[in-house]
Amino acid sequence: MFVVALAITVAGCNYGNIIEGDPLGEYYRPADASSSPYASKVFEYTPAPGQFIGEPNITPALILTPEAACAWAKERLDAKKFVSLGAFGGFIVVGFDHSIVNIGGYSFAVYGNAFTGSSEPGIVWVAVDDNGNGIPDDTWYELRGSEYSNEYTLRNYSVTYYKPDGPGQDVRWSDSEGQEGTIDYMATFHTQDSYYPQWIAAEQYTLTGTRLKANNYYQSSNGMWINPDYDWGYADNFGGDRFRIGDAMDAEGKAVNLKYIDFIKVQTAVNAKSGQLGELSTEVLGFEDLSMYTSPR
Repeated sequence: MFVVALAITVAGCNYGNIIEGDPLGEYYRPADASSSPYASKVFEYTPAPGQFIGEPNITPALILTPEAACAWAKERLDAKKFVSLGAFGGFIVVGFDHSIVNIGGYSFAVYGNAFTGSSEPGIVWVAVDDNGNGIPDDTWYELRGSEYSNEYTLRNYSVTYYKPDGPGQDVRWSDSEGQEGTIDYMATFHTQDSYYPQWIAAEQYTLTGTRLKANNYYQSSNGMWINPDYDWGYADNFGGDRFRIGDAMDAEGKAVNLKYIDFIKVQTAVNAKSGQLGELSTEVLGFEDLSMYTSPR
């Protein structure tokens, strides 16, 4: 749950070997000399409840609309400050001022604040603007990670969160597996009235995604909870923040050959708590296109 300072350095862009025309598709948006390698827009920010949601030290003013939530998240990312996605299923969707090309290797990065013993993995999804309307209403493809074929990995898993009746209360949840639980109110550390997103007016809402098996555990020798990292392929996972478009999989688990992408979504992938550390919640600090340093314009 600790935030680690992050210095992101950018190499100079190389636009040598310009390819004329539009070789990658009708709606492909090439990068040019004015393009930014960083996400230019937050299209949606819908976290699950969590201890950092509405935290006054992080959110200086009430956020009462989805539009205000997106604007706040964009400001945080621009400042390289973390944006919490809350408990399982919470997500953020971003886009760039150009398309990100599949260069075969690592095409983009998602920066988090994981460190040894503190990984809170998020599934990374990508989409192409197939209809050219500039918004992420297209098919999402999950990027394959180390747990993709694990027998305990559960797809189309849903959690419904229920708005508390008053301030200072746990947030109840129930899931598609018939289980129930709470996002615990941690008054010692986070004293906002509620961990339920204040811009969600509904009395309950449901988030659906891929759930990874929780591997967190209590280390009795030092009284600490440990959130081990997963081998590869997840955001906010210690040891890796770069991703390959070539790892995109369709809903049937088949590899998809995407020449480029336009949108990225990150979604908290574990439904678990670690004692005094609270719920596992993916945090993101930035999104960077690594392909534009070598891609055609």
